[in-house]
Amino acid sequence: MTRERHGTKGRGAKTNTPIRFFTETREAFDDGWTGDDAVPPPLQTIVTEEQARSIISYNQSPDLPFGRSINPYRGCEHGCIYCYARPTHAYLDLSPGLDFESRLFAKPNAAALLRKEIAKPGYVCRQIALGTNTDPYQPIERSFGITRQIIEVLWESRHPLSIVTKSSLVERDLDLLAPMARENLVEAYVSITTLDRALARRMEPRAGAPQRRLETVKRLSASGIPAGVLFAPVIPALNDAEMESILGAASNAGARYAGYVLLRLPHEVKNLFEEWLQVHEPLKAARIMNRVRDMRGGQENDPHFGTRMRGTGIFAEVIRNRFDLACKRHGLTRSARALDTSKFKPPGVPGRQLTLF
Repeated sequence: MTRERHGTKGRGAKTNTPIRFFTETREAFDDGWTGDDAVPPPLQTIVTEEQARSIISYNQSPDLPFGRSINPYRGCEHGCIYCYARPTHAYLDLSPGLDFESRLFAKPNAAALLRKEIAKPGYVCRQIALGTNTDPYQPIERSFGITRQIIEVLWESRHPLSIVTKSSLVERDLDLLAPMARENLVEAYVSITTLDRALARRMEPRAGAPQRRLETVKRLSASGIPAGVLFAPVIPALNDAEMESILGAASNAGARYAGYVLLRLPHEVKNLFEEWLQVHEPLKAARIMNRVRDMRGGQENDPHFGTRMRGTGIFAEVIRNRFDLACKRHGLTRSARALDTSKFKPPGVPGRQLTLF
């Protein structure tokens, strides 16, 4: 399999893996002009604005705790090498590798679309999740502010939401989230994969440092926002030994809830992750992949409902038992309380005729 190579300092993926829908691939060719010691230029992030047609995504997956979600951005600059959302970039004719973390798409009309969708007469209020595919608080949110605009619409209409992020940028919106929490309209989860700063820098190069994420949990909790921690993904023989310490640290920071997801390697993620292992963890690579197969029925990935998040077999059972015991020890619950949908009121839409009553 051929790959196009780039300068990847500060990036998670090492290459642009081929797109699974393409019948042709590109291969880098050295014409001799650059020399053996030439350093390729840094890979720049390119953001394209797109006008979305709709903004709420619906799913009926029985193993997901939400049925509706919003993704303000496509692609994610955090560059987490294990991200299960990487294959979605192939639908844009872009690589799930470096393209996923450097060729990003922003939806500036997201808040306006949301306002129209939840103002429709037949709309039934249900909790909306932010951060289910790509991080709503990734670095480009600082300049675009799309996530904040979405939260403003949800707060105006008293619509419940949940947030998952790796970024401390969520603290910027405490002025909106704190009053929402007082009306039981919001919960926030911070994803923490490791407390090892060196490992985090290699595995999640542009996400917040682990200790900074713990500080975010603390600040969310101090503001009255129900906060949780996601230990996701659990990577056997790489970060699984940190489960108890991460849950303990999160509990001390004020987390009330906890969850975990076993490493998933769909489509192109498998090759990207194995390539990453050969670069960063070559001595552990075979052991890690063998253990993954042990928990995935002999395969690298299991897409089936009910087992895709937790795995099967003795090693998966050990992880489940360890997680349950650690949650009990640190006073963490597996699921948050139900958010309030009874206060929902459809937002006003510019140009729409007002109701009589």
